[in-house]
Amino acid sequence: MTLAQKIQEILTKELSPDFLELRNDSARHVGHAGHDGSGESHFTLRIVSSRFDGKSRIERQRMILNLLRREMDGPLHALSIKAFSPKEC
Repeated sequence: MTLAQKIQEILTKELSPDFLELRNDSARHVGHAGHDGSGESHFTLRIVSSRFDGKSRIERQRMILNLLRREMDGPLHALSIKAFSPKEC
């Protein structure tokens, strides 16, 4: 299973998103600090979930980062997060 698949699996299971888009930006960071050559180190996430209702932007990011704690401690170096509730879409 790729890192992208693992991230999608975790977020889908825990947040039941209405929309989830995960873009691999690793190629744009070749030669930068944190790029490990795996091709899966930098991602951009766009996600819509009712679990974000009533939560601030920071609370949403913390929810996601807590779910991906293991990945952030390992191969995932950077994750840009855009998280919305369905009411905001």
